[in-house]
Amino acid sequence: MKRLYNLLACVLVGAFAISCAHEAMMDGVYYPEMDGEAMPEVGEPDPGEGDRFDEIKDNAFIKTSEQNVSTFSIDADGAAYGYMRKMISDGILPEPYSVRIEEYLNYFTFNYDDPTGDHTVAINSEVGPCPWNEEHMLIRLGLKGKPMDLNQTPPANFVFMVDVSGSMDYEDKLGLLKSCLRTLVDHLRPTDRVSIITYASKVEKLIESTPASEAKKIKNAISKLNARGSTAGGEAMKMAYEEALQNFIEGGNNRVIMGTDGDFNVGVTSTDALLEMVQDYADKGIYLTVCGFGSGNLNDSMMETISNKGNGTYQYIDSELEMVKVFVHENSKFYSVANDTKVQITFDPEKVDRYRLIGYENRVMANEDFENDDKDAGEIGAGQTITALYEIIPAVENYVDQQIAVFDVRYKKALGAESIQLTENVFDLKAPTSDRKEFSFAAGVAAFGMLLRDSGYKGNADFDMAYELVGQGLDNDPHGYRAEFQELINEAKKLAQKQ
Repeated sequence: MKRLYNLLACVLVGAFAISCAHEAMMDGVYYPEMDGEAMPEVGEPDPGEGDRFDEIKDNAFIKTSEQNVSTFSIDADGAAYGYMRKMISDGILPEPYSVRIEEYLNYFTFNYDDPTGDHTVAINSEVGPCPWNEEHMLIRLGLKGKPMDLNQTPPANFVFMVDVSGSMDYEDKLGLLKSCLRTLVDHLRPTDRVSIITYASKVEKLIESTPASEAKKIKNAISKLNARGSTAGGEAMKMAYEEALQNFIEGGNNRVIMGTDGDFNVGVTSTDALLEMVQDYADKGIYLTVCGFGSGNLNDSMMETISNKGNGTYQYIDSELEMVKVFVHENSKFYSVANDTKVQITFDPEKVDRYRLIGYENRVMANEDFENDDKDAGEIGAGQTITALYEIIPAVENYVDQQIAVFDVRYKKALGAESIQLTENVFDLKAPTSDRKEFSFAAGVAAFGMLLRDSGYKGNADFDMAYELVGQGLDNDPHGYRAEFQELINEAKKLAQKQ
């Protein structure tokens, strides 16, 4: 379905750049010899008006004999994928800095086993050939949050924080946002509660905390929302958090759900001040979900940053179909079952010569932070899967059926609780290609992302390779999201050929 967008001029908001990259020598065989030079980068962002993204530098290969441990925070966002789909549907390849490969991977639910016993997270791993370099291998790491029936979920205290400024006066912005909120209300339980805070030139509490049993009242208020004025987003965020705190449900899902194009231009506009605010309320047990709308003045940089600090997720809503995915098919993800989730992998230098984490560039952590429970990390929702890929250069020709690494995960069942550690040994086990459907799908997603970024690590990947790899993983596709992705790969190929 064609998704139209409108380009707007806007006042730039200070961007908070999070840029973490491994520094290492590259192999000089398939990838360029760097000799200590800067990492290969994607194209420069447009310094003028338009959508705004933080700079991304690919993680480099690390020499295992020099550093055999890699640590990162999980990322449960899906915004980058939704933005890519909108751009391609509009006949444009996405801005390279908008391509966050981990968000492409985690847009999809993988067929991983559920947690067992008292754990709320399960982990798994798999090793296989690297499609874009036959001399390399891939390690796929998987995590899955404990599924939860809606009748088992804790009561919800939602505060809808709605941007009604002038820049939202488009059907793919406020019009779509209103439709999203009405749909969400339809799927709440009668005892769940909703507040609505609106913001433009002024901030207004449209509805105080109201049980979802009064759905008609809530939806009538949503229908009356109109866009006007400038954007006092910082002040609205204060009010929204205070409303959530005032109606806090002990043991419940206390969450601010923000719908915006990210354009804060009145009041508290400093990204640092916003980060301090959301971090403070996150420590009090209030989660944040940021939903981005539209394009032309989308402040992706700000929205991703504050969602990271707010124990939340960042989604990009480009259509009613995406609205249904986020708010209906996958609404259990609003209920966090694992907090401050970190991943650490320890490679065997005798088996692995070098390794590279694909994606997660702004989620890389210091290795010593893995066991530090005071360090913030990402959350996993009920039933949600997280996937990560490492590309490795073997140190030996054949280590099939041998252990090559140790995969550790730390998570908290509740904010402020002591972390729990899970461990799995990673083996390179000989397996038929037919058994690697999820592995192939993940590799296809990564290949596609590297192509869009024109990454220096894409090897011999092309769109046909990505299409074929993704096609091997279409069995697990109850809502057709994977099949749609295949179509997007074909459309991206056509756009690339025109350039």
